[in-house]
Amino acid sequence: MKSHFLIGAASSGSGKTTLTLGLLRALWNRGMQVQPFKCGPDYIDTRYHYEAAGKSSVNLDLFMMSKEYIRSLYSKYSTKADVTVTEGVMGLFDGYDGMLGSGADIARLLDIPVILVVNAKSSAYSVAPLIYGFKHFNKTIKIAGVIFNFVASENHYSFLKQAAKDAGIESLGYIPKQTDMEIPSRHLGLTMDNTFPFDLFTNKIAGIIEKHIDIDRLLELTRFMNINRDVLSKSKTKLPHIGQIAVARDEAFNFVYEENIQYLHKLGKVVFFSPLHDPRLPDASFIYLPGGYPELYSEKLSGNTAMHKAIRQYIEQEGKLLAECGGMMYLCDSITDKDGNTFPMAGILNQCATMEPMKLRLGYRTLYYSEYEMKGHEFHYSSVIPQKQPLSSVAKAFTAKGVTAETPLYRYKNVLAGYTHLYWADETTNDWFIHYLTS
Repeated sequence: MKSHFLIGAASSGSGKTTLTLGLLRALWNRGMQVQPFKCGPDYIDTRYHYEAAGKSSVNLDLFMMSKEYIRSLYSKYSTKADVTVTEGVMGLFDGYDGMLGSGADIARLLDIPVILVVNAKSSAYSVAPLIYGFKHFNKTIKIAGVIFNFVASENHYSFLKQAAKDAGIESLGYIPKQTDMEIPSRHLGLTMDNTFPFDLFTNKIAGIIEKHIDIDRLLELTRFMNINRDVLSKSKTKLPHIGQIAVARDEAFNFVYEENIQYLHKLGKVVFFSPLHDPRLPDASFIYLPGGYPELYSEKLSGNTAMHKAIRQYIEQEGKLLAECGGMMYLCDSITDKDGNTFPMAGILNQCATMEPMKLRLGYRTLYYSEYEMKGHEFHYSSVIPQKQPLSSVAKAFTAKGVTAETPLYRYKNVLAGYTHLYWADETTNDWFIHYLTS
């Protein structure tokens, strides 16, 4: 007997991530094997899941992935766990087009019971109709229980518990309102600051959850016999072996999808290097520069001129390199930070990246490049300023609703670079990636 559940919220800001991290750590502290998942394209929450549970968190995304692939992923990882915890995205029913791609959509696809998180700040019994609405809005979604956040006192909780009972959903407890229960923010979401005392933070939340939430009842309500799903299917074709693959990974470059990296392991030997700290590149037939926070480390990245030279030499010798968002910024002539300081970079793309002015660009993207379709997600505050003889985009980009998007994809020699965080681990949609690596 195992348990699995999806933590969904009535709205963004209800405390999904805080609750998820606390539950992951509380279950881990009990000696249980816990497998985390994250709905949607987020690559920051997944890193926190790993820190809390000791296991890599896996994205489930109905825009970038096929349903068959998502089912197989869930089976692959859940069968090895005692408890499977999936964190939703935004509000429970918020998707890229109505309910499509929402946490509820994932819960329906995988038959996962939902634990609803409700922000109870400045409300009491009036949460009853809200909870009732979530229970009855879509009968294919099973709301197994509710947990309240930002609760002022036991007396406050008594009103909330009665509201849940009258709405027909069992209340499993609450998280009290505390000023030090929030993760500090960066300009791109949750902090990745290595100085943040993460273990202390998650252990504190876990202790509060053990005290105020009935974890045993939660596990009982979400118990099932087994996951009757097919295991991951074998590759549809024989995969190419491309030799050694170098992936940038350090404080500045760390926004990756776990399964993308696992897929690279199927294609060759994966090694990691640091544009911040290393003076040279490892030998490689393919280099991946993922996104991250290069603007926070601009001075140090700029000072490592030996790495700039190695990257330029690799590219001029027709080496294949994929750069996404922060990785693309690193290939620019320079990066200007939010304070107006400009730092020279690798000088591959004939443009400059700047954080002035900071403007959020966010959303799913479909890129049409040559005869191929590429799926991914765009999330950044920077922009690029073309220099003389700038590169033009080689792809047409569209939003999830088919509206034209000004999201470029640049090609220079064998470099592909752009703002889109691309997904290539699903073999039903990755023809473009295999063609790029083998052409």
